[in-house]
Amino acid sequence: MLQCSAMKKTPSTDDRCSCGSGSALSDCCGKYLDGNSTAPTAEQLMRSRYTAYVRMNAPYLLATWHASTRPPHLDLSPTQWLGLTIKRHEVQDADHAIVEFIARYKIGGRAYKLHETSRFVREEGRWYYVDGDDALTGTTIEMRHLK
Repeated sequence: MLQCSAMKKTPSTDDRCSCGSGSALSDCCGKYLDGNSTAPTAEQLMRSRYTAYVRMNAPYLLATWHASTRPPHLDLSPTQWLGLTIKRHEVQDADHAIVEFIARYKIGGRAYKLHETSRFVREEGRWYYVDGDDALTGTTIEMRHLK
C-alpha cells in the first residue's frame, strides 16, 4: 500500500525567516510582524523582534516594547544583522520570562556581538519586551548598542 505524505517545500534563502528557525518567514515571524498573530512565547517574541530589527520595522519593535521602558521613537540605522542564537528561554511564572541570546551584526564593516539576557512580561495575553542585561557584565543594555 502506498502512502502519500504532504511534503513541505524547503524555503529558499530569500524566503527564510531571519530569526534562524529555518522556516519560511510567512510561517514564522512574518505572521507576527504583519499583525495577523501575536507571539505565543517570550522566545518567539524575541525571535520576531530580531527579525524586525533585520527588516528595520520600528513600528513592530515599539508595539512589542513594554510601555514602562519603551523609548518614544527608534532611530534604526542601517545594520547588517548576521545571526541570532537563543542560549536559553526560562519561564519564571505564567506572565514573566527571560531569554538569553546572542545577536551578531556589523556596522560600517566592523563586527559586533550583543549577548543579552532580556526580560519579558505578558499582559492581557500578549508578551512584551521590558529590558535586558549584558549577559557578561550584568549591566543594563542601553539602546546606544543598536544605533
